[in-house]
Amino acid sequence: MRTRFHNPTSLRGAKSVGRLCLLLLICFAPGHLASSAPAGNLFEQASQAYVAGGFEQAAVLFGESAATAPAAGTLHNLGNAEWQCGRVGPALLAWERAQWLDPSSPSTRINLRFARKIAQLDAPDLAWYEVCSSWLPANAWSWIACLSFWLAVAMMTLPGILRWRRADWHQGLAAAGFAIFLLSLPALVGVYTRSNLGILLPKQTSLRLTPTSEAQILSRLPAGKMARLEQERGHFVFIRTGDTAGWVERAQFGLISSK
Repeated sequence: MRTRFHNPTSLRGAKSVGRLCLLLLICFAPGHLASSAPAGNLFEQASQAYVAGGFEQAAVLFGESAATAPAAGTLHNLGNAEWQCGRVGPALLAWERAQWLDPSSPSTRINLRFARKIAQLDAPDLAWYEVCSSWLPANAWSWIACLSFWLAVAMMTLPGILRWRRADWHQGLAAAGFAIFLLSLPALVGVYTRSNLGILLPKQTSLRLTPTSEAQILSRLPAGKMARLEQERGHFVFIRTGDTAGWVERAQFGLISSK
């Protein structure tokens, strides 16, 4: 099981350009510092508790830090602490959320593979466009689609509006922009469908026929099992995993996305 510790807060220097920028910095900097400082303190306390073997306390503090300022490193360490406490479902959920933010992390990927092997859980069955969407952070695909589309539009319209002499590179950039936009569409669909994936948290979760506590139990699912959310009703959600579908309590199912 790989453990890594990151400082979740970082300060970026920036130059003020004119009075407007200065006013914006004065107005928004205090709020940013107020929100990031507690997360940093929680992270440090959680790291110290983890190193000292206080995994229960570390899990609580890492969870509070991730809720205050979600970061892949914090969620990765939360998964480590939950695993050390013997909670397979919450550990896998934390690592999946870390991978949602940073799919390039080899430590998180190794931990997920190791945990599923130990817990005898199958890897999630993803469609090809969902696999493509997992190559980059989820939010990156919307930025790529937006920027490439408007780059193409700009290269097609600005030369005429600004009376520039049309050049081959204008058309080349427009064609490249449209190509990148079209290629990013399947990944955007994959991000949307993956946002309905979640992890079952308790051991032996009861899968019920109807959304009531007295409903017939169809089967019991292991902690850490991945399923797809299809609909919600009251305190229950309808999920599908493989060829099995039914209702579970909402608190027993955690989405890997932040929606």
